[in-house]
Amino acid sequence: MKLRRLITFLILLIIIILGVFFGVEKYIFPIKYEDYVMKYSEEYNLDPYFVLSVMKAESNFDPNAKSNRNAVGLMQITEETGSDIAKWMSLKDYDESKLYDEEYNIMMSCWYLNDLNKEFNNNETLVLAAYNAGRGNVNEWLSNTEYSKDGENLDYIPFAETKKYVDKIEVYYKFYKFLYE
Repeated sequence: MKLRRLITFLILLIIIILGVFFGVEKYIFPIKYEDYVMKYSEEYNLDPYFVLSVMKAESNFDPNAKSNRNAVGLMQITEETGSDIAKWMSLKDYDESKLYDEEYNIMMSCWYLNDLNKEFNNNETLVLAAYNAGRGNVNEWLSNTEYSKDGENLDYIPFAETKKYVDKIEVYYKFYKFLYE
């Protein structure tokens, strides 16, 4: 598995280097919806490159994206999660169609990522795993010594899709930081 991650990282690195050489790095890792990303990243104490990395992985910046699990919008919020977030945020004007609105989706997602950061002590891996698989699953994994030796970090993510998701965003985040910082 480590070899696979290394190969993936090296391939992405080669793509980035070639992209920089040919001037396409901003095409591969664009900064889209910058005003909203900056506004809500700052408001919810998030690194904007982290938010962009999640958005790239979730929808590749397509505001009309819809997953096979009915998650929608730029940062792929389900109706159920959107309804919960709206209650927690005390949003009176919420309805599911607003999840397709770029600003609304980014605002709700940034709030949710911040909430997960608070719950999981800013542990990026746990936050991303919870964003993908749900906080309940992550809390179960943390309480199971098969997945977590210390109850605070995951040694193993039992959902292959979630493991792949976390790894992908961690790589995207490194590239965003490399390209734009």
